[in-house]
Amino acid sequence: MMRRAVAWASFVLLVMGLGVLAQDVVFSTYDAGEHIIGVFVNRTGGAVTGLHLEFAGGASITIVDDLAIGGFLPALGPDSGREFDFAGGELLNYGELQLEWDDPEELPIFAQWLSGTQPVGAPYVILEAWLPTITMEEFGGMLANSIVTARELNPGALAAAFDAFFLANQEYFAGLEETLGMPLAASLMPVIESAPAEGIVNFFLTLTNMLGVATVPELLQGDVDFMSLLQLVGQ
Repeated sequence: MMRRAVAWASFVLLVMGLGVLAQDVVFSTYDAGEHIIGVFVNRTGGAVTGLHLEFAGGASITIVDDLAIGGFLPALGPDSGREFDFAGGELLNYGELQLEWDDPEELPIFAQWLSGTQPVGAPYVILEAWLPTITMEEFGGMLANSIVTARELNPGALAAAFDAFFLANQEYFAGLEETLGMPLAASLMPVIESAPAEGIVNFFLTLTNMLGVATVPELLQGDVDFMSLLQLVGQ
């Protein structure tokens, strides 16, 4: 399923409590009688070949019309549901995809531009609605990919973020290290600094399993302060 391909890094690095991230997918709406039209503008800096779109759980909505300006992105799959994909063409930078659907009360909670099956740019996310829909494996994949990207593009910011992360959680980590019998910083940083994304995911899942954390909201609302890592967004 396409959403597995777009469980991408940038979402993880949202500032806690931000609610909505809209950087490379610029989203707006306007009324269309009993329907609503959503406009998705490509601000990634280059052409894209697809858009993945998700609505919150509930009754299906139906997309009754679509129009690409600055390219062509045909719909894939059924017109009704809660997740939609548009691909098979190209949409230029600053191009837009206009979608009309039948329930004006329903708005997307996640939108991601794609190049092939790979995410491009930062997604549009309504944080509190999307968090409960992703698994720990997806979250770990996002975090791992973000760390690898930051490691390549801005290693100084990555190092500073983890320094602040360990400082903010110093007291809690001291007790955790005693329980686990392992120094977290000494164990974690070699992984962060050199491991591929898959290795970081494995470490993340091992650690969260040891902590007994089963869901993403439980993780972010728990005892560990992730603020310094989440503030990597935009670095």
